[in-house]
Amino acid sequence: MAGGMDLGTGGKGGKKPLDTQINLVPFIDLMAVTISFLILTAAWSNIGKLQVANSGASAEPASPTEDKTPPISLLITEKELRLSAGTQNFDPIPVTRNATNKIELDKLKDQFKQLKSQLTEASAITLQAEDGIRYEDLVRIIDECKGDGLPNVSVAAAMG
Repeated sequence: MAGGMDLGTGGKGGKKPLDTQINLVPFIDLMAVTISFLILTAAWSNIGKLQVANSGASAEPASPTEDKTPPISLLITEKELRLSAGTQNFDPIPVTRNATNKIELDKLKDQFKQLKSQLTEASAITLQAEDGIRYEDLVRIIDECKGDGLPNVSVAAAMG
């Protein structure tokens, strides 16, 4: 009995047996390559992570002496950027894009310089992004905040 079917011992036609040998070497090679790509992808995604705190909490524990600086926030909408520090509101910055459709951040950089000249000890900022904001724009703004001396970046949903 081969394969659960009686093949007989002879006769006209000479049927072939149904049991075959399956070569597992190509399957094992495919799995080895797939696993190596999985491991490489996991390593690269870990490198590409951003250090951002959640919901207004800073990335580092706050010390009691940091309460002197007012909270800094940046409201990000599809049309404008609004920077505020405590009760002081800066002029809204209209969102403009360059030829490659990337958001222009020169005016925001100028406002950050003005803010850092007034609040030299400030190191934390909360970004309040609306739902329609592109991820690429948010990442570029986070990079700009860190580059301009505000390393503790928090991301929260825009209220209102």
